[in-house]
Amino acid sequence: MLISDKLYGDFEIEKVLEELIKSKPIQRLKGIHQGGASYLVNKNWNVTRYEHSIGVMLLIRKLGGSMEEQIAGLLHDVSHTAFSHVVDFVLDKHHENYHEVIFLSVIKNSEIPSILEKYQYDYKELLMDDTKWTILEQPAPELCADRVDYTIRDMYTYGKISLKEVEKFLENVLMVEGKMCLSNVDAAEWFVTTYYKEVIDFFMHPLNIYGYDQLTKILKVALANNIIKFSDFLREDRELIFKISKSKNGEIQELWHKLQSSLKVIEDEEDFDIHLKNKVRLIDPSIFYQNKLVSASSLSKKIEEVNKNAFQKAKKGTYVKVIQA
Repeated sequence: MLISDKLYGDFEIEKVLEELIKSKPIQRLKGIHQGGASYLVNKNWNVTRYEHSIGVMLLIRKLGGSMEEQIAGLLHDVSHTAFSHVVDFVLDKHHENYHEVIFLSVIKNSEIPSILEKYQYDYKELLMDDTKWTILEQPAPELCADRVDYTIRDMYTYGKISLKEVEKFLENVLMVEGKMCLSNVDAAEWFVTTYYKEVIDFFMHPLNIYGYDQLTKILKVALANNIIKFSDFLREDRELIFKISKSKNGEIQELWHKLQSSLKVIEDEEDFDIHLKNKVRLIDPSIFYQNKLVSASSLSKKIEEVNKNAFQKAKKGTYVKVIQA
């Protein structure tokens, strides 16, 4: 099977990866938008969990990761619900980790274990402990394939960075002690700047915050009135949208109309309708400097300052004023 990715190029992949990609759990991710409510308020914010999952697998492969780690990378987001992290706001889960809580249950109740067994892999051995996959996942503020892919994929797709910049960055990624790091300060400063375009300028964009807040209200009302069931979250975005849009519930119809209408929003700390805080996400990549790993912020005042500002912004949250079009 030939896989073509806009960031990493073309790859011929093995049968086990091909079968997993063609499985229902992975194919479902084509209908799960990475940004949750984002595409409902801006149709151009449309990266899917499928694109990201394929990307993570290929980035791990590009960096020399084992077949086992590539499989773990491909499957790491398979339990994301419809509208991705919006479900965490519906459940008031501030760590935004509901997909992690249900991960093994989703895997176990799918065809994935039998596909893996066919190729002599044990799903429990591969997926129960992701700390062994040091390319795939690292605690913040370090680099990892998951964090790098969603950042550069979103920012490239949304026109904030160029493919040439992505390629130059990837040329400066090193593997040291089984972990991703960078070869120089310039690469680190570029990625840190790009990362905050993602988590501050995009995740915390007033229109994005409005979409999350409005969709969260809609889903809570829909659940309370049995218009949707919680099990529906393991379907695709469009299936929940269909149930919501066809509902005769007056409160839902009013909320849905507001979400779909061309409202304008601005950020206003003094006069606001919505105040929302996202999970605090910070980045401080390791640099291989003088034959040892050191934090980028220890070598760059720019990164130190940008991180300080990003932390303050994330802790404060976004204050949104809704303006009628």
